[in-house]
Amino acid sequence: MSHSSDLISPWVQRYAPLIPSGAVLDLACGHGRHARHLAALGHAVVAVDRDPAALAAAAGDGITTTEIDLEEAGAPWPFGPQRFAGIVVTNYLHRPLMPAMLESLAPNGVLIYETFAVGNEQFGKPSNPAFLLQSGELLGWAQRHGLQVVAYEEGVIDTPKAAMVQRLCAVQPEFPRMAALLPPF
Repeated sequence: MSHSSDLISPWVQRYAPLIPSGAVLDLACGHGRHARHLAALGHAVVAVDRDPAALAAAAGDGITTTEIDLEEAGAPWPFGPQRFAGIVVTNYLHRPLMPAMLESLAPNGVLIYETFAVGNEQFGKPSNPAFLLQSGELLGWAQRHGLQVVAYEEGVIDTPKAAMVQRLCAVQPEFPRMAALLPPF
């Protein structure tokens, strides 16, 4: 039986083909919907989550699961610089991770990020401001870290459930701009 949480985000599906060859980090991977998609695209995937049951569901060919609670006090970022050709994050926000996470993106790497934004409280959880992006916050991160924005959206979605989100696809400066071949809508 498939659940809506098993559906690949259309944002991830649209921009994942831009990720160059190499390892991809699926941060806060949950049950592995995106890890499986990225592995099917030929990437070696490192799927990280703090929930062992979710990681068991995420496990599969081409996927290395790692149980880490990155929000634990004093928890170090476990990955080295320029390690990943792509980093995918959906439905997760822990602001202190952002600088170290972006340091782990390869010089030609792709960041695909999609999570909840202020205004989501009218639709339900999450409603805590600590877990909601401020207007334009993803764009600000991209600018401060020297990323080139391929695509950005901020607004209301209705599938898999109504929510206010921000979505970003950004690349490192060495990403070959001609490789940013955008699929049609």
